[in-house]
Amino acid sequence: MSMPGPSNQPPRQIPMGFHSGLPPPTLNQTTQEHPILIWMLSLNREYTLEEYDACYSLLKDHFPHVQLGAFTPGDADSFRHIITQLLPILMMRHRRIPKANWRDRVTPNGKHWIEQMPEGMQPGRFLASMIGYHIQKQKYVVNLGLGIQLIALPSRCRSLVNYLDSLKIEINLIPRDQGIETALRRISIILALKEAYVHAIGLSRGFNYQRLEFDVPAGKALCDGHPLQGWEFRLWNAKLGVARGDTIVEELYVCVSAFFRSTQESTFIWNDERRNLQTWVQFVDIDQMIKVLPKLAV
Repeated sequence: MSMPGPSNQPPRQIPMGFHSGLPPPTLNQTTQEHPILIWMLSLNREYTLEEYDACYSLLKDHFPHVQLGAFTPGDADSFRHIITQLLPILMMRHRRIPKANWRDRVTPNGKHWIEQMPEGMQPGRFLASMIGYHIQKQKYVVNLGLGIQLIALPSRCRSLVNYLDSLKIEINLIPRDQGIETALRRISIILALKEAYVHAIGLSRGFNYQRLEFDVPAGKALCDGHPLQGWEFRLWNAKLGVARGDTIVEELYVCVSAFFRSTQESTFIWNDERRNLQTWVQFVDIDQMIKVLPKLAV
């Protein structure tokens, strides 16, 4: 759930994707039958030591499956890790499922999925009740991955030319005569697509991004020169005010979800209208998360 940024400060926006755990879809099944829900947590301000303690204590006392690490309230990365672990819990609360009725499972290669207790379920409903989140690879849960890129020139790069030289992506798809903003947006789209796909297949460590090629205008997605079949890539923008030290700045991100639907072709879907986006993307900030903490223990 990484989010690269132009500075050395901890990432300020954390995406979490969920997919209702239905068996792999057939060619005739639609997007609506296999919904995706994205939760985007914005670290919109600095946290307090009391808030760190409240989040840490809730997880330690009520969700022992979560690996918290050491209690280090002064470590911003530690807080980011803890508040990230609250996202699936918040999602289950949103679905009105008590914590006693579900378990967080993990496969040997670290892919998480949620299993609801089968007691009282109709035959066949148990498998359909499973929920895969972020990246998972389990027999009855379809692969899902997220990618997020800040549209900005990294601080380590002096110019657009220097940035392009440091990347190993489809340079021919980056327009250099339409201004730096257009070029940075195109770079962010390509990087977010690759990040989402690699997360979805569960090979984020050491995967060579040069093996992937995405040409969104042409509707092409390739790996090792061969078309990627069966994938749905959803792309949207997220403009948020986030904390950089003591200053709140507005930043624009490109976000991508990669979801394997087992269709004959791969598709790219843009969600530019905020009205449509709100039906499957939920935005949450620190204040909202802290406010709901007492309800998550129920």
